[in-house]
Amino acid sequence: MATSPTSGAFPGPFTITRTKVFLLVSLALTWWFASLFPHYKPVIQETFKARLNDALLKLPSIQVDWDTSVEVSEAYNASKVAIIIEPRPLPHLVPHILYMMNVVPPEWRFVFIGSKGSVTGMEESAAVKHRQIIGKLDLMVLPEPWEIDSKEKVFRTLTDIRFYDEFLPGVEYLLKYEADSILCANSEDSLNDWLDWDFVGAPRRADDHFAGNGGLSLRRVSTIKRVLSFQARLNDSDPEDEWFGKRVYVLPGAKVASGVEEALAVEDVYREGAMGYHVRDGGNNIADAVWKQPEQRKKIFQYCPELTMIMEMKLERQRCPGDKGTGRE
Repeated sequence: MATSPTSGAFPGPFTITRTKVFLLVSLALTWWFASLFPHYKPVIQETFKARLNDALLKLPSIQVDWDTSVEVSEAYNASKVAIIIEPRPLPHLVPHILYMMNVVPPEWRFVFIGSKGSVTGMEESAAVKHRQIIGKLDLMVLPEPWEIDSKEKVFRTLTDIRFYDEFLPGVEYLLKYEADSILCANSEDSLNDWLDWDFVGAPRRADDHFAGNGGLSLRRVSTIKRVLSFQARLNDSDPEDEWFGKRVYVLPGAKVASGVEEALAVEDVYREGAMGYHVRDGGNNIADAVWKQPEQRKKIFQYCPELTMIMEMKLERQRCPGDKGTGRE
């Protein structure tokens, strides 16, 4: 028996109904009304492009002529290096090293050896990055097993001949300075005037036979390596500058500074017109013979105002009643 569709069955997908006709007519009317309105144009975007093009046309033309005839490495003397070893991320390191670059003769290169923290702090400076690019400055974190996180470990590094062979190849003249030492721009001497010496720094007393305090000192690397070729420093013994002093002083043919007149810098003994100063611990461990008298201290700051960059300072109005200005009373 055949079946036939009942009156309650749903229509097929192709069945024409009133609803479908209504939807088609509505869609056609919508398209027709839409065509009567003007089409959208990105007026704002076009205006912005036009103004941008006008601005670009008004920019001055700049031509940079790079001198490619001279290699970066040729601009500096590979045998002359100023070095500072500082693991602490001190806030004045960047201005300090930038200043030193301006008073040391221009052919000298600089090496900063630090911890990850202190090197990262240096790298955040755009001025430092520029000097890295032009080959003026190298920032270095020594690989293991080298360590510099204490004074004793720095002493061990500087008295190890492998340090000079691996990290300072080809260097003959080494200016070693620290975060609490500085050269004075008013000095009439040039660092190059001291290249005849094998070791010169600051005297510990007026009649010192070896003016070799190492906080600000110039050393001849070949002489240092001569000592290290047959001598070895015992760990936890003399500081590296005293250890070298006892040996370089008696080394045949070595020329070492002695007394005050032959000193490069001031530390424990005052000398007018010194090339630089080493103020131990940023001024917290300084010699009375140099700093106690107010008039002499004033004279020092007038001659070398750059000292205020590395010393802890106190304003005059911060002095206590009855302060005699000696820093001790």
